[in-house]
Amino acid sequence: MKFIKIQAAIAVTAALLLSACQPKGASAPAADSSPPVATVNGTPITRDFFEFYIKGIAGGKSSSELTKEQRDLALDNLVRAEVVAQQADKDGTLREAETQQLLEISRLNVLQQVVSERYLKDKKATEQEVRAEYESQVAAMPRQEYHVRHIQVATEAYAQKLITQIEGGAPFADVARRESMDSSKDQGGDIGWITPDHVDKTFADALQGLKPGEYTHKPVQTQFGWHIIMLAEVRPVSAPPFDSVSQRLQQVVQQKKFRAYVEELMKGAKIEKKL
Repeated sequence: MKFIKIQAAIAVTAALLLSACQPKGASAPAADSSPPVATVNGTPITRDFFEFYIKGIAGGKSSSELTKEQRDLALDNLVRAEVVAQQADKDGTLREAETQQLLEISRLNVLQQVVSERYLKDKKATEQEVRAEYESQVAAMPRQEYHVRHIQVATEAYAQKLITQIEGGAPFADVARRESMDSSKDQGGDIGWITPDHVDKTFADALQGLKPGEYTHKPVQTQFGWHIIMLAEVRPVSAPPFDSVSQRLQQVVQQKKFRAYVEELMKGAKIEKKL
């Protein structure tokens, strides 16, 4: 999967950068005594490390399963990264506070990923757990969705002026095309079908107080400006079929398991917050 390849590449990049923190000649982990596939200014890139990199970028394949051209390209990538890492050490970039902080974030992210995978290895989501998650999410879904138009302007006074025009017979869509600051102006203010949980609470509250065909007669303020909101239609929300979302829900269940594990670790840790 592309996601796994990206995560592996991140892990390798972090390992390469962290290797620059080691004394010259200690690029690979201490336990890695495999022969080098290349050296950069005397620092080895070991066979085991090269195979780890290949496995990450090639979907679990070994170097022997790649063409010579692919192997050469992969090795060139590692050599290039090592050259840059060594230059970072030479020019002082490695010792800068921001660089060290970025490396620490990479270290934490990589360790969290590895610990998560190890913890969840024998804790696959069961059919019952996935079904329960599905039912929970369906129960929490909004029961209706709304087809909405709106006009967004910068001030309350200007919004009220436009409301007066609409009340006087000006078509809502025409006013939106002429006056709205939102990108929906080209569609006459039409933002399509939405559910209340996807918009600002003030916007959602005003929307749910309308009947189809009605619009707000007082401007509604959100973080984006002042709005005139029109409700075009309402329809019930249908839950997606279980089979279409089961794979994603398996990931949700796994994430919850790991989160619960981390919470237990937190309980056993001595934590002192000093903010």
